[in-house]
Amino acid sequence: MTVLNFFTDPALIFLRHAIIAGVLSSILFGILGAIVTVRRISGLAGAISHAVLGGIGLSMFFASKGKLLFLTPVTGAVLFALIAGIVIGVVSRKAKQREDTVINAIWAIGMSIGVLFLAKTPGYVDPMSYLFGNILLISESDLILLAILDVIVIFLSWRFYPQIVASSFDEEFARVRGVNTDLIFFVILGITAISVVLLQTVVGIVMIIAMLTLPSGSASYIARSLAAMILLGILFSLAFIMAGIFASWQTDTPAGAMTVVIAGGFFLLFSVAKNIFNRLRKFL
Repeated sequence: MTVLNFFTDPALIFLRHAIIAGVLSSILFGILGAIVTVRRISGLAGAISHAVLGGIGLSMFFASKGKLLFLTPVTGAVLFALIAGIVIGVVSRKAKQREDTVINAIWAIGMSIGVLFLAKTPGYVDPMSYLFGNILLISESDLILLAILDVIVIFLSWRFYPQIVASSFDEEFARVRGVNTDLIFFVILGITAISVVLLQTVVGIVMIIAMLTLPSGSASYIARSLAAMILLGILFSLAFIMAGIFASWQTDTPAGAMTVVIAGGFFLLFSVAKNIFNRLRKFL
């Protein structure tokens, strides 16, 4: 296959869409993943990502009954994601001792609601497509939404970078300096919630949390600042997704699962290498 054939062959449009989606989603994974990792709120992001299944199941159930037709799977997922983010955010700010309980409850209840409504939806609905995604089936409208969200996230992270850094590493000091840390926290949760809905098409609900943490976790072993961590996270995410797409193409396996396996393998390699390096440095 020549490069020209790849970009012009109508039969390969799904693969071109997948590569574009990989580039666009890598930006979100890199930026949001770094912030989530530094702020140590990966558990919150995980609960939000799993809660969206409730909105998807609810919307599909009502659509099959001819009711609430405005509630599409995407709008239902966004609604549930935002509600989950608000509930978790309020609890985490007001009742630290109950944070883990609420996170786990939102995680389990959201998925259970989704499974129950999907089970009651007439006809066969395969939840695997939502749980594990398929980047090879992404549409042009999904690409447009990802591009718009990329622009918003890039602008916000650039415009409020000092405030994000301050609130991430020393929230009390940032609050004393006049930074509205609560607002930044809820904006991060809101953007993460919306991103989760769009990214579930790429790697699925179950695997979003892995791609929000593994590339940035690998970058954290090298980076010395949040900006460097974001940049490396984007590059690692892009490399993992591209490798996952082409490895799945060669082995006839799900692209999302292959991507996460590759990302996880590199993260473990970075961890082992970092540990060995630290031990060697003690002896030198």
